[in-house]
Amino acid sequence: MVAHQPQTHLPARPGLGLKPAHYAQILAERPDLGFFEVHAENYMGAGGPPHAYLSAIAEHYPLSLHGVGLSIGGSAPLDRAHLARLAALVERYRPHAFSEHLAWSTHDGEYLNDLLPLPYTKATLASVIAHVDQVQQALGRQILLENPSTYVVFATSEIDEIDFLAAIADATGCGLLLDVNNVMVSAVNQGRDPFAYIDSFPVERVGEIHLAGYDETQDAAGARLLIDAHGSRVKPDVLALFAHTLGRTGHRPVLIEWDNDVPAFPVLLDEAHRIEALMAAHVPLRRAS
Repeated sequence: MVAHQPQTHLPARPGLGLKPAHYAQILAERPDLGFFEVHAENYMGAGGPPHAYLSAIAEHYPLSLHGVGLSIGGSAPLDRAHLARLAALVERYRPHAFSEHLAWSTHDGEYLNDLLPLPYTKATLASVIAHVDQVQQALGRQILLENPSTYVVFATSEIDEIDFLAAIADATGCGLLLDVNNVMVSAVNQGRDPFAYIDSFPVERVGEIHLAGYDETQDAAGARLLIDAHGSRVKPDVLALFAHTLGRTGHRPVLIEWDNDVPAFPVLLDEAHRIEALMAAHVPLRRAS
């Protein structure tokens, strides 16, 4: 078992997701940012231009790897070949942090194009704990586990989501990634209070925070339905929730996720500057422990 304190070494500043369209501009201009984050699965090939650019950028910026394909919440055993590829990538780049989702995304060896929720039961808790232990042993490091965005609640769930995450962290020593946009999406969709969720969250285990933009529609009953779309600026209500979160966490590394309808790099950089100004206005800057 590893220590319970989050072991991320990312600077407590905003970072951006690294997109291929922006490689050259980033290397040419060296923008003032805390870090870059990449989806691990996009770099599991042996070589080629993506690795050449990532290696060059990693010489100048801290790097965070974010997994989307381990299916830690699935009932099936972890894919050992996928885990081996991930371990090789971690060894190659020695990122400052690695994170994954509390979700499942595989079935019978097929990868699904979504991160799906799981029932919060004693059986699934035991399975997730075993999977997190297996991943941490394979990588030789602590991972951060992200709270999900959800649209439905399982009738079989018997454990509160925060208690579920805390129990995983207690048993495995993993850290937590607090996605504030996911909190808002889930709370609105389920008719819950997002601020109460933040107030109950074990923030001492938070090694990284995520922000993103959501899309909004209506369900069949005409109620608000939020979609975790990652295709726009962070919405005002999420920014308000983030400001509230800062009051509990102090400064942490903050990733701004923008994965769909990706704009020109200056728009992303402006969003990072906007978040950094908000952070500076709310609490003294301090590095995550």
